[in-house]
Amino acid sequence: MTSQAALIDRWRTLLTSYNEVAGQLERALQDGHGLSLSEFETLDRLIDADCEKRRMQDLAADMYLSQSALSRAVARLEKSGLVHRALCEADRRGVFVRATEAGIRRHAEARQTHRAVLAQYLPATDQVRKR
Repeated sequence: MTSQAALIDRWRTLLTSYNEVAGQLERALQDGHGLSLSEFETLDRLIDADCEKRRMQDLAADMYLSQSALSRAVARLEKSGLVHRALCEADRRGVFVRATEAGIRRHAEARQTHRAVLAQYLPATDQVRKR
């Protein structure tokens, strides 16, 4: 197999694995907690940041979502009462987002489901073959 063919094969294997795990996460989070994968990831990054609030711009920089996709996810979370958005007092162009108490509780419940699916579909670190 040529090196380019091997490269493409590895890429396709990665995409297939990602799609399988992401699909399982999407179903489990939606069925068990009423959250899409992007909504869960938004809450997860907000809460893991260990700060009261984060600028949307900073949150977007840390995520795989586009700015507009993140804005839509935050809007859905806000409508569900799981986050709160507020304009930055110093810079009215900036928007801060923070998890509400309900959001923190929902995240804690959903996190268990998220981690269980990851453990089921992703090999432990010591099982990952070295490349």
